[in-house]
Amino acid sequence: MNTNHWFLLIGLLMLARGLAATTISRSPFTSAIVYLAVGILLGPSCLNLFRFSPTEESGLLEMLAQIALLVSLFSAGVKMPVPFTLARWNAPLRLAWVSMTLTVALVALFAYYVLHLPAGAAVLLGGILAPTDPVLATDVQVRHAGDKDELRFNLTCEAGMNDGSAFPFVLLGLGMLHIDDAGGIANVAQHHLRWLLVDVLWATVGAVLVGAAAGAGLARLGWRMRVIEPRHEIMDDLVALGLIAIVFSVASLIKASGFLAVFFAAVALRQTELKLAGAPKDRQGLREPELAKSEVAQASDNKDVPMVVSAEALVFKEHLERLSELTLVLLLGGMISLRELPYETIGVAAFLFVVARPLAVYVGLMGSGTGKRMRALIGWFGVRGIGSIFYLVFAMEAGLPPKLATQLTGISLGVIMLSIVVHGFSVKPLIDDAK
Repeated sequence: MNTNHWFLLIGLLMLARGLAATTISRSPFTSAIVYLAVGILLGPSCLNLFRFSPTEESGLLEMLAQIALLVSLFSAGVKMPVPFTLARWNAPLRLAWVSMTLTVALVALFAYYVLHLPAGAAVLLGGILAPTDPVLATDVQVRHAGDKDELRFNLTCEAGMNDGSAFPFVLLGLGMLHIDDAGGIANVAQHHLRWLLVDVLWATVGAVLVGAAAGAGLARLGWRMRVIEPRHEIMDDLVALGLIAIVFSVASLIKASGFLAVFFAAVALRQTELKLAGAPKDRQGLREPELAKSEVAQASDNKDVPMVVSAEALVFKEHLERLSELTLVLLLGGMISLRELPYETIGVAAFLFVVARPLAVYVGLMGSGTGKRMRALIGWFGVRGIGSIFYLVFAMEAGLPPKLATQLTGISLGVIMLSIVVHGFSVKPLIDDAK
């Protein structure tokens, strides 16, 4: 396919998605299933009109997935309506770190003992498949900053954090593969100590500090520029995109988690804006901005404070998310050949969906006060997608051996495909039943 063909295909899908918005919202499947079906139909599985190789195009795919993740993480962060208190954020924090770690461990054990992968490759596969996806899971995420649904809040907050918390395990797996080549007990101990101190502890703490400082600082700067004379107009979309780029770059330069920093920058930005606006609280202490009103209007005598990230800017970010979802899921269909999928794919997917994720969620939320029904729903809605694609191609770019790269690519892409289908068909009836 040449450039004109790609423009035509993407344009037709965008047009169809836009015109069929109501139809898809009422249907039992998600838009991602439609994109995947088109990709498989046109890809090597059926008509073979286009083929996209993740190994040959790993650099391009990494960039596309990274951009999609950053925009989605920022959008998730600014939708968080709750002040950061341990009592309210207890469950998401457990999911993002405790349940994440358990999922990686369970998948790694399965890969090591059942698939007979090397220990480093087993840990790497766990790191790739463990994080839930903030891009493809829009149907189970918080819809706006006033959404108080507990299930949506927990899933959105978890997805916002666990891309950052999964990254150390990807690095650990890659490091273990390289250590296997170098050998030496001292080398192994030194690597694991550095991994714990730098890739886990500092990457997390540094990301939170950078993100919180940048988000809160921008909120206060925007408030001063719009409220204090002389007043200035602000281009919300460019400001938000600029914040994403700067926070991610700064965090990455100091060896902190860029994904985690962007999420917490968005959380800090919105929470600071709500405090400056004097948004009222309900009985649970949640701040309730009136999103129906323009948040970018100039301050008036009633002390309404305009916000840097307006409702219009949030809509723009959601449109970028939809475009990213369309493009990457379509490419996923072009990467997959159903005839060549590894036989291990179904086993890994079944173990991850039915055993590892539910068990990790159940154990991670023990003692949190979360009910069994809520734990079961959270345990099922572990959608895999763009985050897993990013970590897969990141590993390739980092020098993953070709044989292992081929094996892990087949398994990972197959699991992502099955997740889109299985979770896509079950999300709407289960969410509706949970209300």
